[in-house]
Amino acid sequence: MEFSAAGRLEVRITTADVGKRVSVRRLSEAGAAGEKFTDTVGVLTSWTDGVLLITRKSGESVRVAESALVAGKVVPPAPARRRGPAASYEELARVAARSWRPVESERLGAWELRAAGGFTRRANSVLPLGDPGLPLDEALTAVRRWYGVRGLPAYVQTATGAAGTQELLCAELERRGWVREVTAEVWTGPLAPVADLAGDTGVVLSREADDTWLARYQRKGVSEVALRVLESGPSVWFATVPGTEGADGAGGGGGVAAIGRCVVDGRWASFAAVEVDPAQRRRGLATAVMAALARRALDEGASAAWLQVETDNAGARALYAGMGFAAHHSYHHYREPAAAGTDR
Repeated sequence: MEFSAAGRLEVRITTADVGKRVSVRRLSEAGAAGEKFTDTVGVLTSWTDGVLLITRKSGESVRVAESALVAGKVVPPAPARRRGPAASYEELARVAARSWRPVESERLGAWELRAAGGFTRRANSVLPLGDPGLPLDEALTAVRRWYGVRGLPAYVQTATGAAGTQELLCAELERRGWVREVTAEVWTGPLAPVADLAGDTGVVLSREADDTWLARYQRKGVSEVALRVLESGPSVWFATVPGTEGADGAGGGGGVAAIGRCVVDGRWASFAAVEVDPAQRRRGLATAVMAALARRALDEGASAAWLQVETDNAGARALYAGMGFAAHHSYHHYREPAAAGTDR
């Protein structure tokens, strides 16, 4: 916090700083034990009617009464990651979009409207990388119309927590009643260490998501549209670990023990759909799948990796952290007011 010459905390932000990253301290309570303060760091997304709205890295919006402010200052953008591959938000967003293509898309200025029959929010949401070429309300009306014609709820995919992310757009959507349904994180890491984690453990690689792979995939009854999304991307690989029958008849029954998907796109390799038969867990199969896919991606010239992980999936987060991955930014899907949800 900033101190004046007299040693007092000062509020050195104004309404002109909306859109900037700030650090503020506010009085949270006062009692017999003395005053208590709360610090908040994030993007100042609005300051109206005596209330500041600050969006944290996680996407959480914090309301701060101007009357409770005791200090505040503009701070530099979030520091770059000190390990792993450097990447801007926009670069990762575009790479991620190419790894999970819709079956239909249309441009609205710099926004991309994407649809795939409702199979996952990612393939059925707007990717707003830039200016839609219309005032926001008109753009959102056009978005709702486009998805309505297709019998789909309108979603907008946004991001927070890195340089160039969309805290201001998130706040504008929330003011208009759009509902944040999903929050997850994009993690990045170096690729070579992943490839070194396991040797040849019987992982089978294929260019297609065949019936064997789909038998383990969490979304059952995959349609032709879903297959088109799954097999989309610059260079797509599917990994399968065949199941083995244990001596007691348990543990896979000759089915599929584990699967994974990887898309190679220039220097990037993306990992997704890493799933293990519950009866086969804690055998290192997820690591084996990712290592096999990483080796193939290295052969194709990739050097960096990214993946998406739910904020409440403690097991996956521990696994990926141990592989050298770390959070880059959070991403969110905002649903239009009063629309039904779909699977991510």
